[in-house]
Amino acid sequence: MTKTDTSGPERVLPTPSHTVGPFYGYALPFPGGEEIAPAGHPDTVTVHGYVLDGEGRPLPDAFVEVWGACPDGTVPRVDGALRRDPATGGHLGRNGVEFTGWGRAQTDANGHWYTRTLRPGARGGGAPYLSVCVFARGLLTHLFTRIYLPGDESALAADPLLGRLGERRGTLIADEEAAGTHRFDIRLQGEGETVFLEFR
Repeated sequence: MTKTDTSGPERVLPTPSHTVGPFYGYALPFPGGEEIAPAGHPDTVTVHGYVLDGEGRPLPDAFVEVWGACPDGTVPRVDGALRRDPATGGHLGRNGVEFTGWGRAQTDANGHWYTRTLRPGARGGGAPYLSVCVFARGLLTHLFTRIYLPGDESALAADPLLGRLGERRGTLIADEEAAGTHRFDIRLQGEGETVFLEFR
């Protein structure tokens, strides 16, 4: 058996890559993470869907983080809405009053996720959208995308990003299922792959 010389850093072999972890279910979920809108707010919308792999199988251990502007298009400027248990220090969930615009939803055993938030207003030209960050097993880095909600077709037609995507623009526009409820599946690869964005 040949022995490898590892006497210096330049001689050490790289660690093989692996796909075990990260495990997003530990310490990251918190009660009410998907409930972004204040209780009873009239502009609340529900967006839900599935996170799917390249073969169309749902991922039961993914996270979807969502951020959206206020209905008037302004950026939320509140400190936060999470409450802690004074005895244990654990998270009790949101207080149901402030709108921070941000939430985190974990997919369930069937790969389904949802969030209840306020319908965002337009910011800086283009159509209103929700910003999304996806974390899932097998991804070396998280993915960014957007969710555009149907309703103002002229704004969607004039949006500069959607205008550059051609026939793939539909992967960023949610389907309206009922008043205030929209479906948005996130396909990580393969046919119908969601358009992902790169920020530099």
